[in-house]
Amino acid sequence: MDSSNSSVFDLPLHQDSARPWDRRPVTDDHFQNQPRVSDANSRSKISFLVISGGSGGNSICAAFENACYVLPVSDDGGSSSEIIRVLGGPSIGDIRSRLVRLIPPVPLGSPLDAVRTLLSYRLPSNVSDNEARAEWRSIIEGQSPLWSGIPNDRKEVIRGFLVYFENEVLKRAHKHFSFLNGSIGNYFLAGAQGFFRSLPSAIFLFSTMTNSQANILPVIVTNHITTIAAELEDGTKLLGQCEISHPVAPAIFSDSELLSFDPLSPIDGLGEIIPQNRFNIMYSQQAKEGGYEPLHSRICRLYYINGYGHEVYPKPNPQFIKNLSTSEVLVYSCGSLMFSIIPCLALRGVASAIAGSRFLRVKALLLNGSNDRETDGYTAVDYIRAITSVLNSQYPPNGPGNVPLYPISAFITHLVYLEGTKVAVDVEAITTLGIKCILVGKRSECAPNSGIPQYDAAMVQQAIEEILSGQ
Repeated sequence: MDSSNSSVFDLPLHQDSARPWDRRPVTDDHFQNQPRVSDANSRSKISFLVISGGSGGNSICAAFENACYVLPVSDDGGSSSEIIRVLGGPSIGDIRSRLVRLIPPVPLGSPLDAVRTLLSYRLPSNVSDNEARAEWRSIIEGQSPLWSGIPNDRKEVIRGFLVYFENEVLKRAHKHFSFLNGSIGNYFLAGAQGFFRSLPSAIFLFSTMTNSQANILPVIVTNHITTIAAELEDGTKLLGQCEISHPVAPAIFSDSELLSFDPLSPIDGLGEIIPQNRFNIMYSQQAKEGGYEPLHSRICRLYYINGYGHEVYPKPNPQFIKNLSTSEVLVYSCGSLMFSIIPCLALRGVASAIAGSRFLRVKALLLNGSNDRETDGYTAVDYIRAITSVLNSQYPPNGPGNVPLYPISAFITHLVYLEGTKVAVDVEAITTLGIKCILVGKRSECAPNSGIPQYDAAMVQQAIEEILSGQ
């Protein structure tokens, strides 16, 4: 196809949409004159800041027309785990998932639809390593049917970063990269991040290639491995999100593989001790939803570690703090409390930015429809206290004193919960904390074969409209 006719992928831009950098700053007059009537037009003018993970928040994206999404970079499961194991760097899986979800809807067979198909594609997981690698080769060589319908200019840009990714993997051939279950979108984003040495630049490229209006911020801007660890109430420490959330049998390496892990390699980190398990690439959100074994003790502290296993105290993305000072509605999304929400809050300066914002008039928590391995036995009050205790913690610990302790209502003003939720909700107790409770989903759909209620965009819109109408 001739690329001369593909500058905007035959997709008209929505009249009401504007790129994040075109957004006018919020002023005092704007805040005071903001309409209180929550019709569709007024809702689209309200600025949202949504803290979420990948799969947990994807289903409700359509509820927000003027949103900035903040996502963690600490997930070490799925396709991201193999990239981190071999290449290092931050996790990009949740960011890729959100970028793909926010690609504008277009007719089937259009150029943008073809790009979406390619960047959403996963290599098979039920074949041999060699078979998965052979399919990968057909993609980077431009021979795969997945390239059909993609204009040549876009094809060569995407393929160029996939080739760059391949070259970086080949430099570390002794680490035996596995392409099983590999996400092409992850490979493209990782290749761009490695080339630019900048995750925000890679996100910008992905958005440009997909004609997306998304405003997506990694909560931490880093080029290094940054994951999380948990300390349990019984003193046990678990390193890495996979070990906490969905542990798998440890990898067993042959003698030849162990000898190939050259600690003096000029392109590998020196002394990294956090092992990345090859079996983590087989993890999927669907597998987690199939059931879980609760942790033997509750998590009392979640913290960041680097590739050497040392606790670190990274600074949040400055754009995250800036958006907290200008947005009007903060949403703690549904999804994993411990891995989607807490990692975005356990950073210096976030608490004061939330509590001290002049413009944040709604701070809403979307309570999950059920608990998971990390929150087994939690009530809604436990979710609220987990968030507020992290925000009221001092980062780094034992730092300068005189850190203010904010009331719970400084961080959460509304709790949204689903009818039929499996998480106990004590409305009276929550109300005494200064938080209003909003029930939604009286005709909610449940997850297949589980009976667990789930949010959709319409339910979240309903909740936001009810909250704003009471302002």
